[in-house]
This record gives sequence, structure tokens and C-alpha cells, in this order.
Amino acid sequence: MDAQRCLKAFLCRRFTAPVEAQLRQKFALEVNHGDAVMTPAQIVAWAQGADVLFVTATEAITAEVIHALQPHLKIIATLSVGFDHIDRAAARDCGVKVLHTPDVLSEACAEVALLLMLNACRRGFEADRMVRSGAWPGWGPTQLLGLGLTGRRLGIFGMGRIGRAVATRARAFGMEIHYHNRSRLAPELDGAAVYHASVDSLLAVSDVFLIAAPGQPELKGFVNRDRIAQMPPRSVVVNISRGDLVDDDALIDALQSGHLFAAGLDVFVNEPRIDARYRTLDNVFLTPHIGSATHETRDAMGLLLIQGIAALAAGETPANLLS
Repeated sequence: MDAQRCLKAFLCRRFTAPVEAQLRQKFALEVNHGDAVMTPAQIVAWAQGADVLFVTATEAITAEVIHALQPHLKIIATLSVGFDHIDRAAARDCGVKVLHTPDVLSEACAEVALLLMLNACRRGFEADRMVRSGAWPGWGPTQLLGLGLTGRRLGIFGMGRIGRAVATRARAFGMEIHYHNRSRLAPELDGAAVYHASVDSLLAVSDVFLIAAPGQPELKGFVNRDRIAQMPPRSVVVNISRGDLVDDDALIDALQSGHLFAAGLDVFVNEPRIDARYRTLDNVFLTPHIGSATHETRDAMGLLLIQGIAALAAGETPANLLS
């Protein structure tokens, strides 16, 4: 029996069937069969004795959770790129390793970014509703006029792996790519995109503003009234990062006033209890946090965590180790 087989693991949310099959082979696995989001108190109660805690971005792994699961807990493995739901300082203090799933979901997230962008610009929600409702009167020369992508400037806030994957796809639509990072990318990575040293400079030229920066506490409410006001009239906001980067009041007001033509949102504050006003707006296209939601991607994310744990058991340092 290998070292992994001896580990007890608790699965907070259901993973794909192929991944769960491997988890059962490799660990003494307990599962939250109901798949409801667990509170910190529930995690502490159900995961006692677990060496490995498998989580997603929906679980708050607080310092209290980490301390309460000692002395057994050795590894937290999150099925996400982001890790702001985990108290990493507490994990380090307790010697708990944290694994996440970078890289393998970049392509899937980029596809959803284009889905949001296209539907926001071409009024996809209104078009679908018109046909489904039976209200479509037939083709008309001024019906549902939207914004074409060709020649428009895409401003990417956060030109990491996902941002670069979006840029590759957007270029195929004839868009001009601009971006802001803390530092400029090497020429072989930026694809001749235009670098902006400040976000203000980027906003001023963004016909479409894509939020792809990783979620961080200091970015909460980043897209606020002042920043939206800097965007060109009838521009578009797309968010595939974290819901709390957007000030809902500011974005909704800009959509209602017409300063923004539209928005495409895959993430929200207080998911799934989103601001109800979004449901009343025709010029926002909404998806339920499906950035990485393909069979291939979710399988790859789960397998990456399993491989990371195997590497740790072998005394190696996996590439997806955070701490």
C-alpha cells in the first residue's frame, strides 16, 4: 500500500465521476454527498481526522477551521485557481500544504470570456428571449443592433495565463489588445499587445474592459463609479475574475444610464444571491460561474490535485503548491 493510500480525505463538494473514482482508489475518502456548500462549522464537524481536505472556492477555510482540524490535517487541495477563500497564513503556521489548479482551466475560462463578450456586444439575451417568447416579428434592418468586435479595443486587466488566452481568441475577431499588469510582459508573451502602466490609461481606451485579475482583498470594489466614468461611452464590461471586484451599484447605474452599452458577468458578489437588479436589465448577459465548466477541464483540475498530493508524498515540490 502506497503512502497516499493511508491518507484519510474529506471531499467538501462533489467532483466529476472520473476524479472521484481515483480519489476512492487513492484515499480513505469521506464525501459530502448532499453537495451543498458547507459552513466552516460543518467542515470542522464532518472532516475530523482528515489528512487531506478537498475544497472549492465556495468553502471558507478559515484559521479556525485549520486549527480545529489539527493535528491530522496536512493538505488543503482546492479545485480552483483562486485561493483567497483559504487562510494561507494559518495554513503555514500549522504546516499545512495548500494546492490549487492553475493553467489547466485557462482555455475554458477564455472561451467563457468570449461567450460573455459576444453576447453582451451582440445583445444575445434579448435575441434569445425574442425568439423563445414568440415575439419575433421577423427580420428587420434596425432590429437588435449591437456592437461588432472587429476594430474595437479590448482592455485586459490582468494579463496572466487566462488573459493571454482571451487575447489570442480576441485577435481572431479583429480586436486590438491593450492590457495592464503590475509589470510589462516579456515580448514573447504579450503578442504585441499595448501595455498601459496605469489602469486609468487602460480604461480610457477600453471599448471592452475585461476583468481577469486574480481576486485580492485590495481589489474589492475596484470597478467603481470613478473608473467606469473613465471608460468610453457605450463600452462593455466583462468579468470572469471575482464578483467583489465590481461595485454592483456603480455598474448597474452605468448600465441603466446608457454610459455602458452592456456587461457580461460570470461571477458575482454573494453568489448565488446576486443583486436582483441584474435580472431586470436587458443589457447584461449573465452566466452562473461556469468559467471552467467543461468535462475535460474539471477532470484535469481534479487530477492535478491528485498529482500534487502524490508529489508531496514522494518528497517533491509540485508546481501547483502554494504553501
